[in-house]
Amino acid sequence: MTKTPGHHLDEEALLGYASGSLGEAESVLVATHLALCPTCRERTSTYEAWGGAVLSQIEPSRLADDALSKTMARLSQTEASEPPCGQAAFDHATVMTLPRPLRDYVGGNLDSLPWKSRGRGVKELPIEIGDGSVRASLLRIRPGETIPQHTHEGVESTLVLKGAFSDETGTYARGDVAIATADHDHAPVADSAEECICFAVIEGPLRFTGPIGRVLNLFVRS
Repeated sequence: MTKTPGHHLDEEALLGYASGSLGEAESVLVATHLALCPTCRERTSTYEAWGGAVLSQIEPSRLADDALSKTMARLSQTEASEPPCGQAAFDHATVMTLPRPLRDYVGGNLDSLPWKSRGRGVKELPIEIGDGSVRASLLRIRPGETIPQHTHEGVESTLVLKGAFSDETGTYARGDVAIATADHDHAPVADSAEECICFAVIEGPLRFTGPIGRVLNLFVRS
């Protein structure tokens, strides 16, 4: 039986998603969490219903005569430039680890992706999402390994997709979301039972603070 996530997104994130006001990377993280969390799906559905009720009370505005033809043309261009990523293109391990909202952005099987080493037992896969104003990536951490101690110049939102990790704020397993800010200086440790795979969206660069932090800071953007 799948365990329901215990660490959820806050009201602001869910309202932003329901209203369409989040950036693309943040929206992908929320959508991926919703695929794993029935509690937040229910809350988001409520917010979307509220929004629909508000919209129904607004006086409609007349669209331009060519609005429909322009919209259909844009949809056709999108379909031509972005081939569909059907579920059959992915192996079983990838399908079981990555929910569909994120899987379509990754575009390949986990073991065939161009992971970048980020130190002993830690790999990263940067993912191009949106305008690049935030850093989006998958992290793959060997069992029992530690991400070097670091703090943040913005908000770091981390969604666990496989395994678990712990820091001073608690333990996070599949479906859980950990939020860290500039007030956090932590060194997350992957559970020893299995590797940990996470999806992270980071506003601003990380700043490593441990004994080898100055060296790692030279490579964090590579």
